[in-house]
Amino acid sequence: MESEIRVRIADDLLMFLPAARREPLRRVPWDGTSTLGHVVESLGVPLPEVGRLTVGGEPAEASARPSAGDEVRVDAVPRPQPVPLEPGQEAPRFLLDVHLGTLARRMRLLGLDTAYHNDMDDPALVVQANAERRVLLTQDRGLLRRRALWFGAYVRGSRPDDQLRDLLDRFAPVLSPWTRCTACNGVLLPVDKQEVERDLEAGTRRSYDVYGRCADCGQVYWRGAHGDRLEKIVEAATRQVEAARTGTVRAEPAVSE
Repeated sequence: MESEIRVRIADDLLMFLPAARREPLRRVPWDGTSTLGHVVESLGVPLPEVGRLTVGGEPAEASARPSAGDEVRVDAVPRPQPVPLEPGQEAPRFLLDVHLGTLARRMRLLGLDTAYHNDMDDPALVVQANAERRVLLTQDRGLLRRRALWFGAYVRGSRPDDQLRDLLDRFAPVLSPWTRCTACNGVLLPVDKQEVERDLEAGTRRSYDVYGRCADCGQVYWRGAHGDRLEKIVEAATRQVEAARTGTVRAEPAVSE
């Protein structure tokens, strides 16, 4: 009889298994040499989504090798998930892949340092994430399996509302709304109306007096007609982070732009 091990997958990770085989307990043929990490990823679960691993109830590393007949338990990452921060850094820095452009703008609205490119391939994303110590957010499981990547996370949800809620619930980052350019991620600085009024439409000049300008790309910002809608996104996100940090019932989804 072929040797096997039993692998029990946490409910939050079943989404990564093929639809026809999403049983929490899987019997896996055992070759005697594969590591736990290899076994888990062979089932479809990217290692960055895995929290604690146990073999026979004892903690184990992904590099460990189980024995025939062992029962392996695979937990999801804890929420909120800690991210190593540099001295003086309050919140993680992020890098989003090409498919998450709307999420990137929402995150910048909340003041999160969010890099995004619509033309960067997978190897370049890994290089930037590692060089700048950014958490790489993606819905590409293959990208998360790249061994060189220092920190990655799978974004759940097909709608930007759901994606933002998942991101805030997972990392509960410190928010600094209205401090970043949603177009380029630069820092917004206060600017006198006189300095920018020649770049404004006549109606804008008459209606608004408080402005900011991106220190990188120069784009000018003010609380326009869309301000109330964006304020609702910020308020919902703030409640979401507080709920994630205190372990209370999750806040309602962010309001669509």
